[in-house]
Amino acid sequence: MNDNNLNEVLKKIKRGTVEIIPEDELVRKLEKAKKENKPLIVKLGADPSAPDIHLGHYVVLKKLRDLQELGHQIVFIIGDFTGMIGDPSGKSQTRNQLSKDEVEKNAETYKVQVFKVLDPEKTRIEFNSTWFRKMDIYGFLDLTSKYTVARMLERDDFEKRFKEESAISILEFLYPLVQAYDSVAIKADIELGGTDQKFNLLVGREIQERFNQERQIVITMPLLIGLDGTKKMSKSLGNYIGITEPPNEMFGKIMSIPDELMKDYFILLTDIPEEEINNKFEKMEKGVLHPRNVKEELGKLIVEIFHSKKDADDAAEAFIKQFREKEIPDDIPEIEISENKMILADLLFKLELVPSKGEAKRLIKSNAV
Repeated sequence: MNDNNLNEVLKKIKRGTVEIIPEDELVRKLEKAKKENKPLIVKLGADPSAPDIHLGHYVVLKKLRDLQELGHQIVFIIGDFTGMIGDPSGKSQTRNQLSKDEVEKNAETYKVQVFKVLDPEKTRIEFNSTWFRKMDIYGFLDLTSKYTVARMLERDDFEKRFKEESAISILEFLYPLVQAYDSVAIKADIELGGTDQKFNLLVGREIQERFNQERQIVITMPLLIGLDGTKKMSKSLGNYIGITEPPNEMFGKIMSIPDELMKDYFILLTDIPEEEINNKFEKMEKGVLHPRNVKEELGKLIVEIFHSKKDADDAAEAFIKQFREKEIPDDIPEIEISENKMILADLLFKLELVPSKGEAKRLIKSNAV
């Protein structure tokens, strides 16, 4: 790999990343892969704790696709085993465990949705229950011996909960170890995750070394801020854009994001060159470009990723007619309600705008209605 090729590869990999740990090892792995004509094994693990993938997940999935396009082997690990433990990252209290049925149902949905981003013919889907089912109690005890409680308590959320005398279950302590073993099982060269996963990913490096494997490179991606403009995109907060949402709904949500988020969305969610993005925002700051027009372009780009160019154009046209030209849409659904008085959460549920009354209450509480 000559320097020019390597620089272009690194530029593509580094776009939008927060950290590459360590970058010099990544360069060495890339050079070795090129020399031996052997793709690197790139891992992303996801616990199927919720059935829908949103744009926050897409940030990391897109980076996986970048590495896939560079010729590397993508291994998407669905944590059907770890999902029943529950990732404690960023949690102030012990998480409720999901049932086996919930995990399996969500996992099937994940399999379908990731292929809206990744090439199914070039992607390995693995369930981490595959290797944990084969591991006996002696093997599991051996795994637990390879990490210390002191190191585990260095983790910010564990340290905080320990000082506050909040409960930390032994099961939660096991989570980073179990996730780390996934890297051993597939011999990962690179693992991706959000910044909130950094501790878990670094444990993976250490556990690989204790199993006499070469340590993986860790690449962390930023957490995408949601529609509220303050908190990370999350279904539980109601500030998310799902990748399977209808084009008009997706476009409308993009048009509702605060202007200050647009640049991050362009960099993290689109393939437009960064130089072009910077030039676009310089023009916007000088008043040459109107923020509304820039946001419409962003909306069309994102809808096109998950649907089609025609869907994107139609969604933009419908939005402009309804909200800028104040025209009444042709396809407004009509639902008759017999009650004269209703609680808003009940109304949203009855209109089938939300899957549950609990979801309606969360949306109302987060000012998303």
